[in-house]
Amino acid sequence: MSAAHAFDAEVIATFGRRVLLRDAAGGTVEARPLGRKLAIACGDRVGCVSDAHHDEVRVIAIHPRTTAIWRSNLRGDAEVVVANISHLVAVIAPRPAPDYFLIDRYFAAAASSGIASILVANKADLGYDEELGAERAAYAAIGAATLECSAASGDGVDALRELLQSATAVLVGQSGVGKSSLVNALLPCAAIATAELVRQTGEGRHTTTAARLYDLPSGGRLIDSPGVRDFAPAISHLEPGTLGYADVAWLAADCRFLDCRHMREPGCAVAAAAASGALHARRYESYRRMRRLYEKLVAARGPARPARAPG
Repeated sequence: MSAAHAFDAEVIATFGRRVLLRDAAGGTVEARPLGRKLAIACGDRVGCVSDAHHDEVRVIAIHPRTTAIWRSNLRGDAEVVVANISHLVAVIAPRPAPDYFLIDRYFAAAASSGIASILVANKADLGYDEELGAERAAYAAIGAATLECSAASGDGVDALRELLQSATAVLVGQSGVGKSSLVNALLPCAAIATAELVRQTGEGRHTTTAARLYDLPSGGRLIDSPGVRDFAPAISHLEPGTLGYADVAWLAADCRFLDCRHMREPGCAVAAAAASGALHARRYESYRRMRRLYEKLVAARGPARPARAPG
């Protein structure tokens, strides 16, 4: 680099304390954040400076985010996962067995930021049990799009491609459900791009340990993210009364008490709906588990911590 200069860029991959940027001209460059307090996520738009003396680029600022997915750490503090997305695509498969409680938490995090949710049942060629039908109906009832597909056979991939045409979406879910296979079905050159990123960064064999943004040739953009075993939405970004569960929120207006936790309180319309079958019983149990986790994380955070994380 011949001289230091400032420029804006988009983060298209994160790996440890390093990021891959795309500048306004479409070029890519590796960078590091300036200071350890700058928490950068894939999808962020950032301000950067090139350092001619050290021949490196540093990220110095994160521009305001339109949306983000936030998670809670064990201390109850918020950590950003991805930024500036319009859709969250939760992927399940027959094996490993679907963890719908995990999906619920992702959808709650998405709802808290105004992000649309999609449930994709991948590996449909392996066959799903009858439970999937009930779960798809429950998710459709709260406004989530649902579809079945198979990255291996190609069935349903066109329908997913159509859903993503004007979206900036992130793929989330358990390890082994085939997120990367879906990316490769939508964008065959993704495997080449990922391998090149691994070679550039020296991070070793790729197992989606980094979030990576791809432009889809049919329109839209897609972020592939690492598989997870668990996820807790950031408590500072959830609506305290109903925790991002839309079906609970619709029923809560009829509860006897305004501060009803929808657990064991008398006159709880949510519990009554679950008992009558008007509310999907597993979704209600999911809410109850999230309520207990929420209160545990609130206690861990303590009264001195700020009510809401920046961003």
